[in-house]
Amino acid sequence: MGEWGFLSKLLDKVQSHSTVVGKVWLTVLFVFRIMVLGAGAEKVWSDEQSKMICNTKQPGCTNVCYDHTFPISHIRFWVLQIIFVSTPTLLYFGHVLHVLHKEKKLRHEIESHAEKQGLKQPKYIDDYGKVIIKGQLLGSYLASLFVKILLEAAFIVGQYYIYGFIMIPKIECSQSPCPHTVECYMSRPTEKTIFIIFMLVVACISLLLNVVEMFYLICRRSKRHRAAKMTSFHKGLNGSKVYISGTSKSSKS
Repeated sequence: MGEWGFLSKLLDKVQSHSTVVGKVWLTVLFVFRIMVLGAGAEKVWSDEQSKMICNTKQPGCTNVCYDHTFPISHIRFWVLQIIFVSTPTLLYFGHVLHVLHKEKKLRHEIESHAEKQGLKQPKYIDDYGKVIIKGQLLGSYLASLFVKILLEAAFIVGQYYIYGFIMIPKIECSQSPCPHTVECYMSRPTEKTIFIIFMLVVACISLLLNVVEMFYLICRRSKRHRAAKMTSFHKGLNGSKVYISGTSKSSKS
């Protein structure tokens, strides 16, 4: 788990700049992907090649059969999946840090000037220092979610096309230097199948959470837009009433 420490610390900092659904997604990533991968899955797959038995003693046949059947190890595939899926979130976090830096400079300029009229006001940080996901940050967040959805779906489909979702105990191989069609047998196929299905279910849950979060942000933005339009509409009505009452008084006089 030591090699995941740096990534975990970065993703932990993103939690304060995410939505409620985003926090759930990060929890699923930490607990059910990174921790399970480091604590259990790596030990289960530690003997995937060394304990593979083939009914031939031809040198190199076992290695070639394994490489043909599994062009990439499940563990390395899941590591790549976690890194690629986490990258859009880290890029969004970099954008947040850039915005926070600009907002802090802007607040410092406002505090140092006695005349605050005409100065641009901070819009991404509230009075409590919390980041508000809107404008450019909202666009960056939605873009990261869209990329995560594409990557998650691509890895799920890729896993199916590379080696399926079930570990078959017997593997038939006729690659050179095998002298004929050789039968090979993987170690602990049932245990490995359970881990494969578990990681697949977690990946589907993560994909669903990303879709839900995207719709949540879009719906929240549309509600804010409608509320802003209603507020401006009511202000316009109040202004027109004042104008009408003023003209009526001047006509009477």
